[in-house]
Amino acid sequence: MDCMSTVDTNQALRDDVRLLGAILGDVIRQQVGEHAFDTVEKVRSLSKRARGGDEAAFDELRDVLAAMPVHEAVPIARAFSRFLTLANIAEQHHRVRRRREYLRDPAAAPQRGTLKDTIPPLLEQGISPDTIVETLASLDIELVLTAHPTEVKRRTLVQKYQRIAETLARRDVPNLTAHESRDAREALEREILSVWKTDEIRRKRPTPVDEALGGFVVIEQILWNAVPEFLRELDRDLQDILGRRLPANCGIIRFGSWMGGDRDGNPNVTPDVTQRVCRIARWTAADLFLQEISSLRYELSMIDCSEELRKHVGDAREPYRALLSKVRDKLIATRAHHAAILDGRPAESSDIYIETEQLAEPLWLCFRSLVDTGARSIAEGRLLDNLRRLATFGLTLVRLDLRQESSRHTDVLDAVTRHLGLGSYAEWNEEQRQTFLLRELEGRRPLIPHDLPASTEVRDVLETFRAAAQIGPSSLGAYVISMATDPSDVLAVALLQREAHMTSPMRIVPLFETLDDLRQAAKTMDALFSIPWYKKHIQQKQEVMLGYSDSAKDAGRLTAAWELYKAQEQLVETCRKHDVHLTLFHGRGGTVGRGGGPTHLAILSQAPGSTERRLRVTEQGEMIEAKFGLPGIAIRTLELYTNATLQATLAPPMKPSDSWRKRMEELSDHACGAYRGLIRGDHRFVRYFREVTPEVELGDLNIGSRPARRKPGGGIETLRAIPWVFAWTQSRMMLPAWYGVGQALQSIADSGGMDDLVEMCAKWPFFRSTIDLVAMVLAKADPRIAQQYDERLAAEDLHDFGANLRKSLGDTIDIMLEVMKQRDLLENNHVLRRSIDVRNPYVDPINLLQVELLRRIRTQNETSPEIRDALLITINGIAAGLRNTG
Repeated sequence: MDCMSTVDTNQALRDDVRLLGAILGDVIRQQVGEHAFDTVEKVRSLSKRARGGDEAAFDELRDVLAAMPVHEAVPIARAFSRFLTLANIAEQHHRVRRRREYLRDPAAAPQRGTLKDTIPPLLEQGISPDTIVETLASLDIELVLTAHPTEVKRRTLVQKYQRIAETLARRDVPNLTAHESRDAREALEREILSVWKTDEIRRKRPTPVDEALGGFVVIEQILWNAVPEFLRELDRDLQDILGRRLPANCGIIRFGSWMGGDRDGNPNVTPDVTQRVCRIARWTAADLFLQEISSLRYELSMIDCSEELRKHVGDAREPYRALLSKVRDKLIATRAHHAAILDGRPAESSDIYIETEQLAEPLWLCFRSLVDTGARSIAEGRLLDNLRRLATFGLTLVRLDLRQESSRHTDVLDAVTRHLGLGSYAEWNEEQRQTFLLRELEGRRPLIPHDLPASTEVRDVLETFRAAAQIGPSSLGAYVISMATDPSDVLAVALLQREAHMTSPMRIVPLFETLDDLRQAAKTMDALFSIPWYKKHIQQKQEVMLGYSDSAKDAGRLTAAWELYKAQEQLVETCRKHDVHLTLFHGRGGTVGRGGGPTHLAILSQAPGSTERRLRVTEQGEMIEAKFGLPGIAIRTLELYTNATLQATLAPPMKPSDSWRKRMEELSDHACGAYRGLIRGDHRFVRYFREVTPEVELGDLNIGSRPARRKPGGGIETLRAIPWVFAWTQSRMMLPAWYGVGQALQSIADSGGMDDLVEMCAKWPFFRSTIDLVAMVLAKADPRIAQQYDERLAAEDLHDFGANLRKSLGDTIDIMLEVMKQRDLLENNHVLRRSIDVRNPYVDPINLLQVELLRRIRTQNETSPEIRDALLITINGIAAGLRNTG
C-alpha cells in the first residue's frame, strides 16, 4: 500500500499550530495577565460553539465583545490576529514539508505541476523529447513584483515570521537531540514574544523607496538562492525523465518590478525616486555578486586551465583566482560607484561593470576552462549557479517598468501644441492625433522647446522620460500605459521617448482595463500594426497588458473573465495576422475579485495560443510574501509557473464549442447587467457600501504609498480596485467576486440550459476554473457576520438592502452547487476547506469587535489613538485570517 495514504498528512501541521498557540497563550499570560488570557479563552470557546451551530453562544459572543472597553479589546484583537498569523506560518511551512515528502517518497505519484507530472502526457500526445527540451529552455517568464497596498504586515514582522518558519523547519530534523529540541522551542518562545512586543501598525505611510527595498529583501533573502536551486532541480528532473540537460545558459525566470516606477495616480513616485530605486537595485546586485565571487575565488584553487584562460592570466600559478581577483576588484569599484551616487558624492566610473555581459564573460571563461580540463562537476557547482543568477537578475537585479495614465501624455502634447500655435491636441480626433504624431515621428526636428511653459503635472511627465534616458535600458523594462484606448496613446509615448533622446527606447505596452477597452483591444492593435512606421519600430514583437482588477470592478468578475478570455483570443489572432510575436502581460491581483487564484490553474485556463513560451504576470502585495516568503514555497511557485507555461505552450487547452460560447455570452450579459444594476443603478448602493464596510477608515491604514483613490472625492468609480475589494473582504461579503454570477447561472438554468452549464463545468478548463474560484470566495463569505455589519452600522432604511444582498449570496451558493454537482463548495479541495474551518472561530471575534469599534467611532465620535489602533489591529487580523484580501 502507498505509504502516503496510510499517514495522517496533516498531523504535523496540527502539532505545529498547537505548539505555536500554546506559546502565544503563555506570552499573553506573561505580558497582559491572567485575566486577559481567561478572556481570550472565553471568547475562543464561545466562537467555537457558535461555529458549531449554537446561536445562543453567538449572541453571547457578540454581547461580550460589544461591552468590552477599548483597553481590553486591544489585547483580545491582538491575540486572535497573532494566532491567525502563526497559523499561516505553520501552513506555509507545512506546504514545504509536504513537498519534501513527495520528493523523498519514490512510490508517491508525481506532485501536480512538476516536470514528472507534466512531461509524460506530452510524450503520450506525440510531442518529441527534443521539442520538450527546446521549448522548456526557451521559456521567457517574467514575474513583476508590485507594491499595491494589499500587504498589511510590516516588513519588520515579516522577517520575524520567516525566522519562526525556519525554526519550525529545524524541529523537523529526524535526529534532533533533546538539547536541540529545547533550543528550537526556546527560539520560538523568543520570536513569538518579540512579535507580541512589536508594534504591528505602521505609524508612517511607506514611501515608494521603502516599498522597493521590501521587494529587494525578498530577492536577497529568498529568491537569490531559490532560483539556482530551482533550476538545478529542473535539470535533474529533466535528466531523470528524458536523459537530457538544460543548457548551461538557461534562465527561464526573470523578475521585473513596479516599485518606484508605477506613477499612475501616485504623486509620490517622482523621477528622482525612479532613479534612486534603479541605483539601489544596481548597488544590491553588485553587493550580492561580490559575495558570490569572493566565495567562488576561494573555491577555484585549481592550477591547470585551458589555453584560452591562460592567455588572460599569464603565468599565474592559480589562474582562476587570478582572473576572479580582477572580477572581485571591479565589483568592489562598481558597488562603490553606486554608493557614491546614492550619497551624493563624486563617483569614479573608469573601471566598473555596466552591462551584465561584462561580468558574464570572465565567468563563462572559467566555466569553459573547467569543462575543458575535466572538471565539469566543479563548473556545474557554484559557478553555474552564478551564471544562472546573471541570466535571471543581471547587474540590475530587476528591470523596472514605468507606468503612467494615458491622459497625462495627452496633457503634455496639448501643452506643446498650444504653445507652438498648432491648436489643442486634446481636442483633436483620433485621425488628427495620429497624423500629427506620425509626422513628428517620421521627421527629425525636435518638437518640445526647452522653455515650454508647463504645469507641475506636465513637467513631471517630461522629467520622467528624461530620467529614463539617463538611467539606461538595462535597468528598465516596459513603459505601461494605463487606460489605453487608441493607437495615438501608444504613438504619443513613442514620440515622448524620442524627444527625451532615449537611444534605446523602452518597449511600449498598452494596458487595456475596462470592459469597453478590452472589447476594442484587438481593433486598436490591428490599427497600430497597420501603420508602417510602428510595424518597423516594434521589430515583430509586441507586449499587451490586460487589467484584471479594473475590468472586474467595472463589469463584475464573470463578465470580466469572459471579456479577458475573448480579448486574448482576438489579440492572438491579430498578432498572427501581422506576423507579430505577442507577449501577454497579466495584471492579476491577489484575490479572485482581482484575477487572483492558483497559479497553475490560472495559466492553464487561458485562451488557447495566448501563452506561447512567453508570459508576464504581476505578483502583487501580499502575494509576494505568500508565494516567495520561504525558500521551499518560492521554489514551488517557480516550478508551477514553469510547468504550466510549458504545458500551455505545447498542449494548449481546447477551444470552446460554438454552443458553449453562446451560453457564455448569455451568462456574461446577465451577470454584467445584474452587477452594474446594483453598483450603478441603485442609488442606495454607495451609501450602503460606505456604511457597512471600513472603506473610509482604510485610509488610516498605512499599507502603501499610493492613494486609495485615483482622484479626490467621487464615488465608487474613483476608488481603486484594491481598497474596493479589501473593504468587502473585511465585512465577509466578498461581493465583487460573486455578485451577478448566481443571477446569470439561474437565468440559464431557468431557460432550460442547466445541462449545458454542467457540461461546461466538467469539460471546459476556463469555465471550470472561473466557477472554482468563485466557489472559493463564497466559501470564505459569511452572511451571519455580514449581517452584524448591516444591523449595527447601516441606517435602518438600508437593512432591507443588506438582507437582499445576503439572500443573493445564499441563492448564488445554491445554484453554484447545482452546476458543480457538489454538496459543498470545497468538496474537492479538502486542504482549503480545513484551513477555512480552522480559521473561522478566530476570525469571527475580530469581525464582531471591528463592528463595535466602527460603531463607536461613527456614532460616539470616539477618536482616541487607542480605539484607532484597535480598529487597525482588527483590519490586520481579518486580512491574516482570510489570506488573499486585496
